Amino acid sequence: MAGDQLQVLNALDVAKTQWYHFTAIIIAGMGFFTDAYDLFCISLVTKLLGRIYYHVDGAKKPGTLPPNVSAAVNGVAFCGTLAGQLFFGWLGDKLGRKKVYGMTLLLMVICSIASGLSFGHEPKSVMATLCFFRFWLGFGIGGDYPLSATIMSEYANKKTRGAFIAAVFAMQGFGIMAGGIFAIIISAAFESRFPAPAYEVNAIASTVPQADYVWRIIVMVGALPAAMTYYWRMKMPETARYTALVAKDAKQAASDMSRVLQVEIEAEQQKIEQISQDKNNAFALFSKEFLRRHGLHLLGTTTTWFLLDIAFYSQNLFQKDIFSAIGWIPPAQTMNAIQEVFRIARAQTLIALCSTVPGYWFTVGFIDIIGRFAIQLMGFFFMTVFMFALAIPYNHWTHKDNRIGFVIMYSLTFFFANFGPNATTFVVPAEIFPARFRSTCHGISAASGKLGAIVGAFGFLYLAQNPDKTKTDAGYPPGIGVRNSLIVLGVVNFLGILFTFLVPESKGKSLEEMSGENEESDNNGGNSRTVPAV
Repeated sequence: MAGDQLQVLNALDVAKTQWYHFTAIIIAGMGFFTDAYDLFCISLVTKLLGRIYYHVDGAKKPGTLPPNVSAAVNGVAFCGTLAGQLFFGWLGDKLGRKKVYGMTLLLMVICSIASGLSFGHEPKSVMATLCFFRFWLGFGIGGDYPLSATIMSEYANKKTRGAFIAAVFAMQGFGIMAGGIFAIIISAAFESRFPAPAYEVNAIASTVPQADYVWRIIVMVGALPAAMTYYWRMKMPETARYTALVAKDAKQAASDMSRVLQVEIEAEQQKIEQISQDKNNAFALFSKEFLRRHGLHLLGTTTTWFLLDIAFYSQNLFQKDIFSAIGWIPPAQTMNAIQEVFRIARAQTLIALCSTVPGYWFTVGFIDIIGRFAIQLMGFFFMTVFMFALAIPYNHWTHKDNRIGFVIMYSLTFFFANFGPNATTFVVPAEIFPARFRSTCHGISAASGKLGAIVGAFGFLYLAQNPDKTKTDAGYPPGIGVRNSLIVLGVVNFLGILFTFLVPESKGKSLEEMSGENEESDNNGGNSRTVPAV
C-alpha cells in the first residue's frame, strides 16, 4: 500500500538534504536562540536588581531580592511559557503553523522591549512591570516550542529528520552563550566608563546610577534576533502536511512544495479526500480511539519531559555554590555591582561553552544513527549515575581539594542531559502523532516539561535549604539539605529511564507511518495495517 502516500509527502520524505532544509533550521532555530536568550538572561541580572532596588543602608552584604520577588521574577516567564505551549500548540493545529508562527514572534519582540521599560522608580512598580511583561514574553516563547518542532519535522526528509529538529533545539545553547557574551561586553564597557569602588569600601558608591541601564539593555536586546527573522518566517510557505492532511487543499500543498523542492508535483485531491473520508482518521483528540492508538505515547512524552526538566532546571541550585567554590565568583561584598554582572556572565558562558553546547550537537550528530530511544535511555542512565555519585559521598565533594572533581561530575550530568533526554523529548512528540494533533500534542508534552521546570527550579530552592534553621538562606524555611535533594533527583532520573519505554522509536520512518494516517481500514481494502508498537 505504498502507493497510498501522497506524492507531495513522499517527495518531502525522500528529498535530498538541500538549501531549504538549512533555511528552515535557521528560521526556526533563531526563534529558539531568542527563547533561550530571553529565559536565561534574567539570571544574569537578578543580583544587580537586588543591589539597585533592595539596598539596605549599613548592611554588611549587598541587597538581594527577597525570596518571593526572586521567585516571581525568575518563575513568571515559566508560567507564561507553559500557558503559551498549550494555547499556541492548539492554535497551530486549528489555524495552521505559519499563521501562528508570526504571532508568537511579534509577542516576543514587543514583550522583550517592554520588559526593559518599567513604570516608576519604586522597587514594587519596577518588579511588577518586569514580571507582567516577562509573563507575556514567556507566553510567546511557549508558542515557539510546538510550532518550531512541528514545522521542522513536517519539512524534513525521513533520513535526517531527527538531526534537523535537534539542530533547531540546539540553537538554545547558542542563545544561552550569546546572553552571557553580550552581558560580558556590556558590563565591561560600563565598568571602564563608570568605575566604582567595591561594596565593602563604599556601599552606596559601589552601585553607580548607570547600572540601571545595564540590566535594561541586556533584557531588551533579546528583541533583535526575533525581529530579524520575522520577515523570513512570513515568507515561509505553510507545511505541506498541514495543507494536505488538515486543510485538505491538495493543489496548494503541491504548488508550495514544487516551489520549495524545485520539482514538479501533481495535486492529488482525490487521494486526499479518500484519506479524509477514512473512518480511521476521523477520531477526535482524547477520544477512545485516540487513547487506544496514542494514549501511551502521549503519557510517555509528557512524563519523560516532566521528569527531565525537574532535574535539568534544578541546576540553578548549585550554580551559585559551584561558581563561588571554584573561585569564579568572589564574595559579593568584594565587588561593585557591574563587576558582579561581569563575573556571573563569564561563569555562565564558560559552563554553556564546555557542557551545554557540545551536548546538543552530539545529539544532532548521532540521533539518526543510534536513534531517539537509545540516546534518551543512555542520557537518563548517566544522569542517574552522576546524581547518585554526587549525592552519596556529598561531604567528600565539599572539601576544598575535591571541588574540581565536583565541577567535572556536575558538568557531565548536564552534558548527558543535552546529549540525551533534553533534546530527544523535544524531537519525538513532533514525529509520532497525526498531523491534525501534532502541534497540540507537542504543546501538551512541552507544557508538562515546563511544569517539571517549575518544580525543579522552585521546589528544590526550598527543598535544598539546610535542615538547620540557623543556616538557611535569608527568608527561606529549613529544607532537607543539598545531599538529600541530590538523592531525590537521582530517583527522578531513574523514573525517566522507566517511562522512556513508553515512547516509540521514529528513526527513519515517515511521519504518516508513525502516526498511522495512511492506513486503510478493513472495510476499505481489507488490509488493516497498524504501526507496530515498539
